[in-house]
Amino acid sequence: MPAIDLARLKKQSAQLAELFGRPLEFTRALHEMLDFYTNRTMRGEGAIAPVSMLKTYRTAPAVLKQVENEIGALAASRPREALELADHLWDEGWLETRLLAAILIGRIPPQEERLLARLTAWAGQLSDPIVRAALLTTSLARLRKETPERFLDLVGEWLNPKRQRLWPHGIQALIPLIRDPNFTNLPPVFDTLEEVVTAAPVTIQSDLINLFDALYAVSPSETIYFLQHVIENSDNPMTAVTIRRILPSLPSSLADALRGLVKTRKKTGESA
Repeated sequence: MPAIDLARLKKQSAQLAELFGRPLEFTRALHEMLDFYTNRTMRGEGAIAPVSMLKTYRTAPAVLKQVENEIGALAASRPREALELADHLWDEGWLETRLLAAILIGRIPPQEERLLARLTAWAGQLSDPIVRAALLTTSLARLRKETPERFLDLVGEWLNPKRQRLWPHGIQALIPLIRDPNFTNLPPVFDTLEEVVTAAPVTIQSDLINLFDALYAVSPSETIYFLQHVIENSDNPMTAVTIRRILPSLPSSLADALRGLVKTRKKTGESA
């Protein structure tokens, strides 16, 4: 990979920005730019980043950051064109193009009518951990901060009982909202989560641990009440099973508040 000449990089990024409304030309020029900055010192088995499942140019983060700086404001002011460009970048299937698509869609105003459908479609295609992290944080940032009601509507779609494959994404997407000091309206969050926690498949144990840690840090009393309510009212034996399995990983005071109830539900289930 050639050393990054900042002046040259800024010029290349500005030229890309001129193609913002022409997705095919933009994508072609972006590939040429990424190829120019490819790290060619890693080939063969190391040609794909160990933490990524996608094709990658191994481009330095500074390159994508400069492109983001050039086109971010355009995405905010030209949302329909931004969405079209993001679609093309996502469909290219490279790590860098999908990261840029995630960045673009995160700059689009939350009122854009096609935004929620696009986010749900992309969430259903997630397999790469780097892109997943970007989609669940960067792509949702404006929606989460500016229109939390629409954000909860979106997450509610992901946590629909018929969409179990999206449950881990929905849970992880909620955590930044819960941790936001400006967000204090937890009851809708608990309402959104109740069916998922009741079903509680073991495959989402790690996600539930992260979720309960975040909730308990913000409001211990509400979190205890919510989980006790779910355990007491659940007819699904997996509820107590999964929560019992994750108790050792929860804050000790939260685990203590749930342990006796979980044992009671276990005995009830065994005698039923």
